[in-house]
Amino acid sequence: MSLTLEQVHRVAHLARIEISDAEARSTLGHLNEIFTLIEEMQAVDTQGVEPMAHAQDVAQRLRPDRISETNPVEQRAAFQAIAPETEAGLYLVPKVIE
Repeated sequence: MSLTLEQVHRVAHLARIEISDAEARSTLGHLNEIFTLIEEMQAVDTQGVEPMAHAQDVAQRLRPDRISETNPVEQRAAFQAIAPETEAGLYLVPKVIE
């Protein structure tokens, strides 16, 4: 698939972008290169290849899931002491949905 100069001008008009003829010709070349690359990628046989979340087989190193504070109850009380409003250990915030 390749674009024409007229199609580049039409897309620019739809996007409300003012584009000169020189810019349109340059953009036409770039877009046609992108479409050629897409066609090449679509031509590759990917039958039997499973989708991957990452290009390399990597594993995330995670820290152990454990409490790291020495006294979480005192720490929570210290944080809530400076909060504008709290009740029963919870922060009170203004209602945002009616």
